[in-house]
Amino acid sequence: MRVIAGKAKSRNLHDVPGPGTRPITNRAKAALFSIIGPDVADARFLDLFAGTGQVGIEALSRGAAAATFVEKGSAALRTIHANLALTGLEAGTKVVSADVFQYLLGVPEPFDYIYIAPPQYRGLWRQALQMVDLHPEWLNEDGWVIVQIHPVEYEAVELRTFELFDQREYGSVMLCFYQRRLDDDGSGDVG
Repeated sequence: MRVIAGKAKSRNLHDVPGPGTRPITNRAKAALFSIIGPDVADARFLDLFAGTGQVGIEALSRGAAAATFVEKGSAALRTIHANLALTGLEAGTKVVSADVFQYLLGVPEPFDYIYIAPPQYRGLWRQALQMVDLHPEWLNEDGWVIVQIHPVEYEAVELRTFELFDQREYGSVMLCFYQRRLDDDGSGDVG
């Protein structure tokens, strides 16, 4: 697990000790940032269920203006702090020790990208996506919600504000991309 490009390119990152996290593969991470492309520059990035922090760190390395990492596991929080120190990317970051669902009930601050990568096979991705859908002020108007799951976990999710616009598979990693509905006026009412 390493930083692929940017200021911290080729830095190897620490893993979270023990089971419970599922880091994204370098292949899937490279594909993700190829899809995002240069739009990551100056973006605000929210990494939910952050684990090692490697997705938010990759965004920072590629020029994101800020990244917020939300994680409740103490070992994962220590790993995020260690990886930020290792890469020298602490500036513009906030590491929040919280349950993701409690965090999403707080006062929203708009992000350009929200990355959701919870523990597998518990349906947590769907719950987090639905919470963001109910509180779309977490995402800037042209922002994306990106979900990382195992392909067998995927199911269509009924959403009011967002819609699936792209989906990619990289072995055991599926990335699902959501954006505001084209017919959404910002009120959440589709019709």
